[in-house]
This record gives sequence, structure tokens and C-alpha cells, in this order.
Amino acid sequence: MANYLVVGSGLAGLSFALRMAETSQVTVICKDVAKESNSSHAQGGIAAVLNPSDSYNKHILDTLKAGQGLCDVQAVEFMVKSAPEEISWLIEQGVEFDRLDSELDLSREGGHSSRRVVHAGDITGEAVQSVLVGNARENPNVILLEHVTCIDLIMKNDICCGITALDTNNSETLNVISDFTVLATGGAGQLYSKTSNPVAATGDGVAIAWRAGAVIRDMEFIQFHPTVLDMGESPYFLISETVRGEGGILVNALGEAFMTRYHPLQDLAPRDVVSRAIVEEQTHGPVYIDIRHRGREYLTSRFPGIYRECLRRGIRMDEDLIPVSPAAHYMCGGVKTNLNGETSVRGLFAIGECACTGVHGANRLASNSTLECMVFAHSAVKRLSGRTGNVKLSVETDVKPYDIDMGDEKRHLQLSMWTHAGIFRSLPGLRQGLRELNKIHENSDLQSGNNRELIELRNLVDTGSLVLRAAATRLETRGTHALEDYSRDDAHWLRHIEFTKNEKTVTT
Repeated sequence: MANYLVVGSGLAGLSFALRMAETSQVTVICKDVAKESNSSHAQGGIAAVLNPSDSYNKHILDTLKAGQGLCDVQAVEFMVKSAPEEISWLIEQGVEFDRLDSELDLSREGGHSSRRVVHAGDITGEAVQSVLVGNARENPNVILLEHVTCIDLIMKNDICCGITALDTNNSETLNVISDFTVLATGGAGQLYSKTSNPVAATGDGVAIAWRAGAVIRDMEFIQFHPTVLDMGESPYFLISETVRGEGGILVNALGEAFMTRYHPLQDLAPRDVVSRAIVEEQTHGPVYIDIRHRGREYLTSRFPGIYRECLRRGIRMDEDLIPVSPAAHYMCGGVKTNLNGETSVRGLFAIGECACTGVHGANRLASNSTLECMVFAHSAVKRLSGRTGNVKLSVETDVKPYDIDMGDEKRHLQLSMWTHAGIFRSLPGLRQGLRELNKIHENSDLQSGNNRELIELRNLVDTGSLVLRAAATRLETRGTHALEDYSRDDAHWLRHIEFTKNEKTVTT
């Protein structure tokens, strides 16, 4: 019986684990409890062609348009055509999506030309994650190790042989040896002072893969969600794009529906367009979503989670405007993989948000991320099925964690990234950001510490530096990357920016 190690318990990691568990044993490690991940915070849904009036070609073209010339067409076609099978698999797992007269109820989101987003109310991620976590806990072939933080990959002769990790329950350092390691660590929203991502989204997969020599691609493309509830602190509560898909209208401080001035699709324009429009409008005052016209009965039924959260903050969606603002949301780049999830490092796979499969290009189409998680997890399972391997666990009890508060350093990093690598960027700002992250990197405590806080800060520094370096290299404005004084969509830059640990390469 072959055995496999998965780092991360979101939709990608659990999709892989449950499919592989049909024939083999799988060990899954996660930093918190298994249910806590970026996936569980997804509200909108999963994109798939399921309506006779829709087509694969439409979904493919919508994805390519959002990616602005940098999508891998083969990867997009593969993902889109695999979508219906993945939705069927989730239903077989026990996920209950919303229906109308026995048919799946499909929503429309920004950038989509058809209604093709399956959903479970406005808590799709939580609904899916709950089912998959429950199934994993009941599966005898899935071993869940919770509260375990990955420190680094174990490398021998340029081959990944597993990970070193910190068991934060008992402060033990673990060596988890595996012939096949699958990174499914999610995103890096905690790079920024304003984000929709949970506190665990610290770019771990990208950082540890980069330190091991893997190729990292397209890191300049950080997607900012246009609409988080502009009240409170990070992680900010997400106001799903589906709210605009179901009739919500963005208005400025004067009550004007301003998106008519920015894009033909108006409120359903791609996220980079909407985010930049909101920031520009915010120079004159607050920005809101107005969906009062849909009425209380509809809003409490279609958006129960959002309605409750707004009400908790004193906002009634059927009576009040909802204050919104952009926030860091999704990492379009990551560890470069092929269609099977294989990275440039032997023995190492990457799936989900930490991977760069080529489907997103310069900007992700809404609800394609959850789809990507499942499609490429499934293809990785097919690639690995039948290959022999094993997972062995050893414990080192003599290594003690450092008890040092690096909260100030993290906040400094987040503010620097928001200021210098946010929605609008400049070359002087990006260079200043690099200098500030380099100072944090030089901190001796950061170099030697091994509690969770320090491990995550190391990963944030490494991942943030890759974002800044890539952004300073791409001398144009494209997708989520808006660089001052450089023209939009310069054909000269229809190339990908890739990094390895020791060099930078720009490839066509």
C-alpha cells in the first residue's frame, strides 16, 4: 500500500486525500483544526458549465479574458471541461447545493457571460469543507495531524523526501518522511494589512518550495477582492461578488452608480477593474453596495450569512447601504506545476492556491479557484496512483520553540506590502518595500526561531519578497498588477516571470 503526505486541509488537500484514500493511505497535516482554511471562507461558489444555454467555449473565453493574455490555454480547457465531473463528485460526497425545482441553482459573478456558479447559500466554502472534513475523519485511510506547522521540506540529492514540522500542541519538532509530498497550503493574504484571508494564510507553500529550489511563477499577480465589509480589522468579512451578480450596485458617496464610467460590464467587470475603480472613488468619500431593492425576504434567503454579519454590525441589507472596500484576497501565482500538479522538484507536488497551474494568468475569474482545487487534485491523484511510497514519522524532543513576540515585525511587513505592493504600485515604492522586508529578514531571531509565529513570519518575508521582485520586473500594467507610468497590456510583456532560489528567469 502506497502512502502520501499532504500539507494543508482545504478543498485541494482534502479532495486529493479522499480520492487517494480509495486505494492508499494518506497523511494530512494542518496548522489549525482541519476545517479552518481559505476554502471554508469561500462564499460565492464553484464555476461549472451545467446549463444548456452555457458552453465550455464560453467559460474558457471568460477565463482567458480575465487572465489578460497570460493563461495557459491547455490548462484552462482541461479545468473547464473537468468541472461537471467535480461537481458530481462533491454531490456524491454529500454536499447539498442550492436547487430550483430539483435543478442546481446557478448564480452569475463578475466576468462570467452566463449563470454557472453552483452554491450553498452564501457559505459554499463552509458547506463543502464541513462535508469533506467529516468524510476524512471517518475514513480509515486518512490520518489527520492537526496543529502541526510545516517548517521546511527535507531535501536529499535535490529530491523532496518529506517535511520538518512543529507540533504546536506539545512543542515537538517532527520529521515526516515521504516519497511523495503534496503542498496544498492555500494563499498568502496575510501579507497585507487588509485581507479577507484567515490568519493561517501566510504563503507557506510558496516559501518552503522556493527555499527548496522549486520554480515560482507569476507572483506579481495578487488579486484584491473589490468588496469586503469596510468595518473592523483583518481578516475582513467578505461581501461576495454574488451580491453584485444578484443585482447589487456599487455607489459612491454621492449615491452615483459609478461603474458605468469604468467598464461595459459595469458592476460585474473583472475584479481588478472594480477594485481600482473603488479606490479612485474613495478619494472623494466612502463606497457602498446598494441591494436594498431586492427586499428582506430574498436577502435573508439568498445571503443569510452576509445578512447576519451585516446586522451584527448594525447594517440591514434591505434598508441600508453596505460600506465596502478592496482587500487582498487571492494569489494568482505560486509554485509552478504541470497539469498533474508536479513541480520542478522531484517528489514534490502542489495543488490549490499555492500552485500556479496557468489557469488564472494575470487575474482570476470569480469561482474558478475552488474548481481549480478539485480538478488538479484529481489529476495529481491519477498521476500518483499505483506509485509506491511511504510516510514515516519521527519526533525530536530536544528542540525548543522560541518564545519571542514578532507581532510588530509582522504588522510592519503587512503595512509595507499594502503601501508598496497594493492595488496601485510604483517602482520606487516596490524597491522601498524590498528594503523594508530585507531588514526584517536580517533579524537574527527570525533566522533561528522555530515557534509558529516565527515560522510564519519567515514565510511571509520570503513570499512577500517574491511578490515585490516580480512586480518590480513586470514593467507594464496588466490584470491585478497596476504599475504607475507604464502602459496597460504592453504586448512586449506577454511573458511569465519565474524565480528559483538562486536566479531570476523571464520566459515566454
